[in-house]
Amino acid sequence: MKKTISYDVNNKTVEREVNYIPFRYILAVLITLFEVLCVIAIVAALCYYVPYFYLAAWATEIVCVIRIIASDDNPDYKVPWLLFVLIIPIAGFMLYFMFYSRTLQKKFIKRMNELKSHTYKQDDSDLLHTLREENPTAAAQAKMLMGIADTHLFTNTKQEYFPLGEDMHRRLLQDLESAEKFIYMEYFIIEEGKFWNSVLDILKAKAAVGVEVKVLYDDIGCMATLPGDYHKTLKTYGIEATPFSRLKGNADSEFNNRSHRKITVIDGKIGYTGGVNIADEYINEIVKYGHWKDTAICLEGEAVWELTKLFLVDFGINVKKLPVVREDLYPTFQIDEDGYIIPFGDGPHPIYERRVGKSVIQNMLSAATRYAWMTSPYLIIDNDLCTDLENAALRGVDVRIIVPHIPDKKLVFGMTQSFYHRLMAAGVKIYEYEPGFIHAKSYLVDDEYAMIGTINLDYRSLVHHFENGVWMYGCESIKDLKTDMEDTLSKSIEVTPQMLKTNLLQRFIRAVVRIFAPMM
Repeated sequence: MKKTISYDVNNKTVEREVNYIPFRYILAVLITLFEVLCVIAIVAALCYYVPYFYLAAWATEIVCVIRIIASDDNPDYKVPWLLFVLIIPIAGFMLYFMFYSRTLQKKFIKRMNELKSHTYKQDDSDLLHTLREENPTAAAQAKMLMGIADTHLFTNTKQEYFPLGEDMHRRLLQDLESAEKFIYMEYFIIEEGKFWNSVLDILKAKAAVGVEVKVLYDDIGCMATLPGDYHKTLKTYGIEATPFSRLKGNADSEFNNRSHRKITVIDGKIGYTGGVNIADEYINEIVKYGHWKDTAICLEGEAVWELTKLFLVDFGINVKKLPVVREDLYPTFQIDEDGYIIPFGDGPHPIYERRVGKSVIQNMLSAATRYAWMTSPYLIIDNDLCTDLENAALRGVDVRIIVPHIPDKKLVFGMTQSFYHRLMAAGVKIYEYEPGFIHAKSYLVDDEYAMIGTINLDYRSLVHHFENGVWMYGCESIKDLKTDMEDTLSKSIEVTPQMLKTNLLQRFIRAVVRIFAPMM
């Protein structure tokens, strides 16, 4: 099913066909709603018709409250669930049992462990010792990250920073043309248009001459951008493709735990990541919310191994047959390049026991002595991270956060703005990117540390989604990131107290929405 949408392209209005949401997605949502309503209705009927059953229901509700309070979850996540359970009798605790926990099937865990066991091996002790002698603080950050994300520390890796999606697009096409053995691509959004079509032409040509091509895209992320059976179309071109966590209508966490990752790996030598999805707005080929500002980074060297591993695990848990792990997937290099790099993955509990992206940001803030600058399309954070930002500013660190001036979601933007007053009161400076929408997820501290990846400052990224990033220390590309951030700041509006005035209704709506933000 198609619909026609008008876009502004180079000051001209053009029309373009896009997909409606395919029927199978609508059916999955309806099945989920039906399951939820049936369960609630059955329990409610038992309470009404079966003597004393309501006592069991109330006892269950009390147990739910105790479990939530006693859990190790962040209080910001506990509060909305407590309200939900207490305010909505029966339905509240039934929804808690269905959606709160993220229980994984044993076969799912077994497959993940098997895929990880077949990946590359590396002893980081010597390199970590060298880094510790150079900078103990950087070594401490690296050790923490390697431990909680099951990743490794690398040198021997070149980096190229891209300040715009269109810059990445041009270089990506060149590197795809050079592929000789394999191409792996994983993206939250792929949309038919100039960007994807230019990539697809190369993928089809490479697959035709025997290059192994695998594509993974998020099923919900692409529900309105690709046909529901698009993976079958790609297979006719010789491309192995599958959606991530295919939506089936199960009343569990399948709506939450999406793959927000952006990864391209070419021959195990070149790897891309950052905020750029494969759609035309990311390269400003079409204009939706003013100028689209995004960033990406290209790695060439041993650090690409981790991106290969992340892709193979994600692909492997979504197909019936495990991908074959070959030696040529992890080639060796002799590259003389300064700096230390840790590519890493992040995701929901219990796959990742700790919040990896949040921990990286917190450690960077604690190490900051001069400045900490960051960009994010959204600013919806928990009390812990908010306090860390405040503490950094209060001890004299120049903390700046750049968010969009033209939002893509007005309700979410209102939630973002609701954090301005508290942060600014502590000395944090908030900027809005005046030309349009900034989608970049970049973090920079003291000319020494940086993190570029897919991780936003919101609950979706920090709690629910599968994400990935690249932590860097002493790398040449950090200078390029700082130059770009300075340029971005020059195009942004600094938010002042006078701009924070809102009416009573706006404040009430934001307050209510913020309570339930961790569940959204």
